[in-house]
Amino acid sequence: MRSIARRSVLAAAAAIATLALAACGGGGGAVTADDMSLGKADAPVTVIEYASLACSHCGKWENEVFPAFKTKYIDTGKVRYVFREFSTAPPELAAAGALLARCTGKDKYFPTIQAVFHAQEEIFTTGDIRGPLLRIAETAGMSEADFDKCVGDEKAMAAFNARVEKYSKEAKIEGTPTFFFNGDKYDKGEMSLAEIDAAYAKALAAKK
Repeated sequence: MRSIARRSVLAAAAAIATLALAACGGGGGAVTADDMSLGKADAPVTVIEYASLACSHCGKWENEVFPAFKTKYIDTGKVRYVFREFSTAPPELAAAGALLARCTGKDKYFPTIQAVFHAQEEIFTTGDIRGPLLRIAETAGMSEADFDKCVGDEKAMAAFNARVEKYSKEAKIEGTPTFFFNGDKYDKGEMSLAEIDAAYAKALAAKK
């Protein structure tokens, strides 16, 4: 099997894995220019999700709950949703998936994230990370050379590393997915739509 990227990428990704479960303080952190988000910037509730593209629980939530959450809350202007890339095993997938999503641009970022989550089963079954990610890149209009340059970009990898480290200092992340609703933390894993409804109502009531 061909390597997902050059050795520098794999080494950096492996180093990032040690940061994934670091304990720290804070309440989700303010939304910044580095963040990828959906929905109105002035929505009454901001939902921040810390997720790893290598996390099967994150993938399950994305595939099974996110579509209904998006329709009910994001598309109606009730929620600003922020996706923050984290790292879990296998770190090569977490890092390369995140880099690829950012390389496709803001307009294709979330479709790429969704495509990687949909490809998880194939990746975990076959052990092939490169093949599925390359297909996703080509669907987004990238060539194989573009893909290799993207996931082998040491500057982008350093930026990903810095984001993970920053997030580790802002919130007590003990697993993914972890959610914050206007700063209130929900870290029990995949949230059902009913649990989201309750968390949203609580966050909205606190604003009044």
